Amino acid sequence: MASEFKKKMFWRAIVAEFLAMSLFIFISIGSALGYNFPVVGNKTATATQDNVKVSLAFGIAIATMAQSVGHISGAHLNPAVTLGLLLSCQISLLKAFMYIVAQCLGAVVATAILSGVTSSLPNNSLGLNALADGINSGQGLGIEIIATFQLVLCVLATTDRRRNDLSGSAPLAIGLSVALGHLLAIDYTGCGINPARSLGSALVARNFTNHWIFWVGPMLGGASAALIYDFILAPRSSDLTDRMKVWTSGQVEEYDLDGDDINTRVEMKPK
Repeated sequence: MASEFKKKMFWRAIVAEFLAMSLFIFISIGSALGYNFPVVGNKTATATQDNVKVSLAFGIAIATMAQSVGHISGAHLNPAVTLGLLLSCQISLLKAFMYIVAQCLGAVVATAILSGVTSSLPNNSLGLNALADGINSGQGLGIEIIATFQLVLCVLATTDRRRNDLSGSAPLAIGLSVALGHLLAIDYTGCGINPARSLGSALVARNFTNHWIFWVGPMLGGASAALIYDFILAPRSSDLTDRMKVWTSGQVEEYDLDGDDINTRVEMKPK
């Protein structure tokens, strides 16, 4: 772990996660809050949130950030994705921890900035995740698990370098998976599927009601997707020794970017 800590590319990846997460949160939650602003041309209309607009904003923002920093950090932008890739043995324990810290900090900073930008909004929840009326904690947890499961499964499948049948854009596929999760979950939980995103809103809004659901659900969904993909759907041949080596030291090829060769992917690849 000490050698990994000293690599320049390691810290570039951390900064990339922080920056991309900040942009993602500001854009996506900002789109969700926009419906609260008065419509000048039609003051009699009641403002309603457009779930399709919000879902597309989250999905397109993820796809854009993945395309922008994927070659630097892998563009996890979600602790549940990071956990899935950790269990899939594609990232070290140290890097996973630092990624999650960077993601959470990015979400908090972006939400705080957004709070200032939208300070004139009445009852501004800042995108706070909450259970809908009639949805209990168990049901909300189930929604979060399923929505995150399909996202992490998509990430693992579309970035699996053992496949030779892939075509099209992996960032776009992952972005569409994020949008799909939101189309499912917005009406039930506000759609967390990203613990860092949920933490930013809860911390700045100072409201942690049922917040545990938006950590436990996504983490369980991400872990389940990784284990099912790696051991059932597309088993890897690496043994426990190889896995322990990656968890403690990172991948052997992972830091071949001490130079400026930005054309080599450094993340989201199998052993």
